[in-house]
Amino acid sequence: MNPGWIDASLFRDFQAEGTDAHRICTMEDGWVERFGRDILISFKRLLVREQLIQELREWASGTLFNFGRIFARFVPRKSEQREPPRLICGDPTENLQTIATERRLKFWIDFGAGFSVGLFPDQRENRSYVRRIAPKRLLNCFAYTCSFSVSAAYVGATTLNIDLSKKSLARGRESFALNELTTMGHRFIADDVMTVLPRLARKGEKFDVIILDPPTFSRSSGGKTFHVENDFEKLLVASLELTERNSNVLVSTNCSTLGEHALEVMARYGFKAARRAGTFHRSPPLPDFPPGTGASSIWLTLR
Repeated sequence: MNPGWIDASLFRDFQAEGTDAHRICTMEDGWVERFGRDILISFKRLLVREQLIQELREWASGTLFNFGRIFARFVPRKSEQREPPRLICGDPTENLQTIATERRLKFWIDFGAGFSVGLFPDQRENRSYVRRIAPKRLLNCFAYTCSFSVSAAYVGATTLNIDLSKKSLARGRESFALNELTTMGHRFIADDVMTVLPRLARKGEKFDVIILDPPTFSRSSGGKTFHVENDFEKLLVASLELTERNSNVLVSTNCSTLGEHALEVMARYGFKAARRAGTFHRSPPLPDFPPGTGASSIWLTLR
């Protein structure tokens, strides 16, 4: 068995804490994630996909995990070539949606909605940190399906969610309902983040937690583009206008060229440009993600 598979004790730990959305294997050209009883295989080479399917069955037998369907998605070099996962094992007449849980919170997963299925397991500890600090007002930029906001709302926060996609925000509302959380007092804005942030600043709005986890690249309906390597600093400076003393800002990215050190450099520039000061800290490492995999993240605490 490839050593990239998590062991049975870690699998049981996830079960005990009420988490069934996590990584179960990582290798050089592919990885395997669990969402409820369903499996998602991401691969860069077809031979790796076949290897992962075979090893999955061996791992599941040894772990006593009775999984359901298997979906697979090819990971291309260019993000615009990404396609939704394909069902390769299971009943094709079943609904492509399912429910996954993370520390007892529930999230909708949709294998037919696009390349991303609705929840990023590598942000699990950052979502847990939001629950621990229990903010009053959270701003979720590039909110996608609003998983950070569900975590914040669960501990009493009001949230503002910004994303270009109305469909993604609608899925976020569904996850609120799934956890019996009202959306009253929560705002969902389908617009360009870089357009909305200055408007919020002019209104004098402040937030004690801001989530900055942008895509590597995005394009608005008006043709405006966001390149994380070029525009992250500008995004951070604009967001700092919405913070007060002791506010927390998550700076995170999956861009392979921006590691934690690069994020720190950008954060220091942001502090200087905004004439602010603060400290850095990181959430605990994820036991199901080997070092160097998953999103790079740092938290900023404003002074």
